[in-house]
Amino acid sequence: MKQTTATGQSVEEAVQSALAELNITMEKAEITVIDEGKKGLLGLFGSRPAVVKVKVKEDPVQDSINYLNAVTEKMGVHIDIEVSQNGRNLELTMNSDKSGLLIGKRGQTLNALQYLTQLVANHSSDQYVTVILDTENYREKRNQTLIQLADRLAYKAIQTKKEVVLEPMPSYERKVIHTALSNNSKVRTFSSGTEPNRHIVIAPEL
Repeated sequence: MKQTTATGQSVEEAVQSALAELNITMEKAEITVIDEGKKGLLGLFGSRPAVVKVKVKEDPVQDSINYLNAVTEKMGVHIDIEVSQNGRNLELTMNSDKSGLLIGKRGQTLNALQYLTQLVANHSSDQYVTVILDTENYREKRNQTLIQLADRLAYKAIQTKKEVVLEPMPSYERKVIHTALSNNSKVRTFSSGTEPNRHIVIAPEL
């Protein structure tokens, strides 16, 4: 985090000095007054300068964009990022002619990028931000695939009367499975294991 401590004859002067050093505007600054200073006798004797600490405000959106641009550049992939934010939910859509590289096998690369971007977005942030990373509408297509998978494996659990264990999935994909089968009275679902190997189990209601 970029920050500096500056002094001046007044708080205002110290703040302006810090802003100039950090090359930011007041809107992007978080200011802490350490000492308001003191004017001495005749402005000379017993005077004390004002001291302020100024740091650059966290910007989860810009930090996320900067991180993705840096990582994808190393991957040899050029991206344009569309941003959609609703409260604490941040959706970043990467447009590229190499979306396949960004997605990876079963979305593993995209999931890894999303996990790391979320860490960046929440670094020293006051409020937790949920990051959803997408490209080529992969998330919606994946959700439809998971719903079909849930129905198919629920049928298998009912027919065999045995539990069906799914492969490890991130939490938001597990939620899709849970939701898809929430109204199926013939099965129940629960998560088992620890991250990153946490998975869903579909069990028949015997």
